[in-house]
Amino acid sequence: MPTQFYYPRQVEKALLVTVDFREKNQWPVGDIVRELVDLTHSTGVEVAEELILRRNEPSPNLYIGSGKAEEITQICRDRDINTVIFNNDLSGTQQRNLEEILGVKTIDRTQLILDIFARHAHSPEGKMQVELAQLEYLLPRLAGKGVMLSRLGGGIGTRGPGEQKLEVDRRRIRKRIDKLRQEISIVSSHRKTVRKKRKEMAMPTVALVGYTNAGKSTLLNALVDAHQVVRDSLFTTLDTLSKRLILPNHQVVVLSDTVGFLYKLPHHLIEAFKATLEEVVEADLLLHVLDVSQPNFYKLNEAVYSVLQELEADTRPVITVLNKIDKLADKDWLLRLKRDFPNSVAISALYKENLTELIGLISQQFSELITELRLDLPLDRMDLVNLIHKEGKMLDIRYAPEAIHIHAMVSSITADKIKSYNKHHYSS
Repeated sequence: MPTQFYYPRQVEKALLVTVDFREKNQWPVGDIVRELVDLTHSTGVEVAEELILRRNEPSPNLYIGSGKAEEITQICRDRDINTVIFNNDLSGTQQRNLEEILGVKTIDRTQLILDIFARHAHSPEGKMQVELAQLEYLLPRLAGKGVMLSRLGGGIGTRGPGEQKLEVDRRRIRKRIDKLRQEISIVSSHRKTVRKKRKEMAMPTVALVGYTNAGKSTLLNALVDAHQVVRDSLFTTLDTLSKRLILPNHQVVVLSDTVGFLYKLPHHLIEAFKATLEEVVEADLLLHVLDVSQPNFYKLNEAVYSVLQELEADTRPVITVLNKIDKLADKDWLLRLKRDFPNSVAISALYKENLTELIGLISQQFSELITELRLDLPLDRMDLVNLIHKEGKMLDIRYAPEAIHIHAMVSSITADKIKSYNKHHYSS
């Protein structure tokens, strides 16, 4: 039997390039670079070097100047770098021209985010949404020797639809995009049906929103023991998960974890994930989880609200959850912070600190949906007694020879059910 040789896969080493145009309302360039480093680490790629370039405007052909392109080429040769990642969005022409000059794989920020999304999409719905976003990104880049079509080596920026799907003509790709949109539309219709049933049952929905890696999944696990996967990395959760939470007054609410937001989250990613993000738009309450251990958390807050505005969900009621206080050395300034964020609570989702206060705020939000019942039920209506035990909170129950005397807190929907059965005995 011939000897088999196994060659180790070449480690992917990346040079990160951030082009700073000094845009108005832009984050500090240092924060932008650090986020690109975190995004790159999420793909398992080694960051060999970071480069910041300053320009007044992008070059039509290369995005950067030809001199800088030659400088990057030399850095890649000297450091044995095989991937260049731009912290900006490149056109198909710019990407192809850069690859020809640099001689290494060149991808942009959107492509990097798509790669992370492809890694973390596990449900059929999540995979469909990622594939839709990838194909919509790739379609305008298929002219001529489409840069993506020339890549057969694998690695970052090549994960997703697969080379076979990318080698078909534009017409077939558009057909695939149309089919994905139809399938996602079916999923969206199903979600609407589920939401309608919840509303009929007076079951409010609460959506967890926040910047990626703010601790939304950790909070969901802490509140409802959801066993959601938690990692200290970006975009760990991509597939929406909904769980029931029973409040102290026995009001049932549905908690939904959603995909994390990002600074300048690419628009077509938001479009592709709108079926999932409808949970945010239709929610009765948003829990905005904000990582206050980050030095730039005010900027993170602005980025989240920017995405909420694009979704037209920025007018929904919000409780700001100031998370990860366990990482703070000085907690004295939290009082001032709570003044900056009205209707907020400071917690540690990891250590379940102050969760009772958070649950109290949620309960207050839906207190008008709970009503107090004092009524007498016939002795043969134990089904209604069981209904109160199941859907409400029994405060007092006394059995008399002629009736069952009940004092309870129930939802307005449950109260209406009992009222219809017991018109002559009902009082509140």
